[in-house]
Amino acid sequence: MVNRSSAPILITGVGKRIGFALCKHFLQQGRDVIGTYRSHYDALDELEGARLIRADFTIQADIDHLVEVIKREYPQLRAIIHNASDWLAESEEIPAAETFQRMMQIHAAVPYQLNLALKDLLNGRAGDIIHLTDYVAEKGSRKHIAYAASKAALANMTLSFSALLAPRVKVNAIAPSLIMFNEDDSAEYRQKALEKSLMKVAPGEQEVIEAVVYLLKSHYITGRTLSLDGGRHLN
Repeated sequence: MVNRSSAPILITGVGKRIGFALCKHFLQQGRDVIGTYRSHYDALDELEGARLIRADFTIQADIDHLVEVIKREYPQLRAIIHNASDWLAESEEIPAAETFQRMMQIHAAVPYQLNLALKDLLNGRAGDIIHLTDYVAEKGSRKHIAYAASKAALANMTLSFSALLAPRVKVNAIAPSLIMFNEDDSAEYRQKALEKSLMKVAPGEQEVIEAVVYLLKSHYITGRTLSLDGGRHLN
């Protein structure tokens, strides 16, 4: 049997931001990592040692190929971290049905399929699934209705999969609000965004890394969502 400490962590969407930071962190800790990406970014060259697999999660063949490769090459997984995401607003340029289907596909259908297909690789009391949801899953969003609904679906699946896979596998979610800005965000936008929370800071990717590490280390927490929102729900 493979030593659980040597079993890799699967992280979806490692091309940039949170997924990139998580992948880099676990590589630095000496952990084997399988990372998926949709588009190539120069930063991917920094993830030396990771098993990187290109997968467009809107294409079923790519999802099937990912599962096939993992099952063929790895007898066990330490964890699955569902980070891959897209952020479409409702607009007149994209048909509403297309927007809704794309958001549900990436944030709900893909984690659903991967969890079911790979759950047996997580067998044992050290296995984890972590869903990266969003603050808006609870609050909703006027401008990103389909996005918020799809993240709410992922949050609900946290409950279902935790019940299905206990006690062998823990399933939890992390719901971030503002974590980090984009380089091209204006000063006006940044200030307005910061004012939405009680803490009035953008804590950076380390905040999510520490939440993931906490859940992985726990032997007891399952079916829960850690809210990383700086007290935004009270403001």
